[in-house]
Amino acid sequence: MSTTTLHTIVPGRTALLAMDFQNGIVPLAPDSDALVERVRGAIADVRAAGGTIGYVRVAFTEDDWTRVPETNKAFTAVAAAKMLHHEDSATRIDERLTPQDGDIVVRKIRFGSGSTTDLHQQLSDRGIDTLVLTGISTSGVVLSTLIDAADRDYRVVVLADGVADPDPETHRVLLDNVFPTRAHILDVAGLRELLRSA
Repeated sequence: MSTTTLHTIVPGRTALLAMDFQNGIVPLAPDSDALVERVRGAIADVRAAGGTIGYVRVAFTEDDWTRVPETNKAFTAVAAAKMLHHEDSATRIDERLTPQDGDIVVRKIRFGSGSTTDLHQQLSDRGIDTLVLTGISTSGVVLSTLIDAADRDYRVVVLADGVADPDPETHRVLLDNVFPTRAHILDVAGLRELLRSA
């Protein structure tokens, strides 16, 4: 898979976001071990080219749970069940994708990566204008982050083989019909080629 419209990428202005690759979520993805290995390779490629790596995890404190309003359909259930406590092993980033010194790491309490974090400020401080999105799930963090990033005028790339969803049909529709109107769709190999030619 490649793109006909994205011909170049500037590594120093690019950040790859590894979103919700945490112990309690990775097992929900189809063929999760292969997915993590592909994303690990993409992280290494971006890092070697001089790009930024960002990690996003979803995790709640007790105060976060109490502040979820009853109007929030998805997260009312999370708060009621006291799910994803920030100190639980389920919210730790998968050890195969362990952040390194200098990487961005944010903790969110909603679907999107930016709505409840300082992610965009950190990206702005580094001069980032291009985001490469990887994550679980395609219909959750990836969709929410993509729409937000597109509205903020980032150049957005979705790694088709770096995202996954428990529902294969939803995953397919988003990648084939929704995401291409807002982002460039590449696979890990295509990203590697762009980085090598940068």
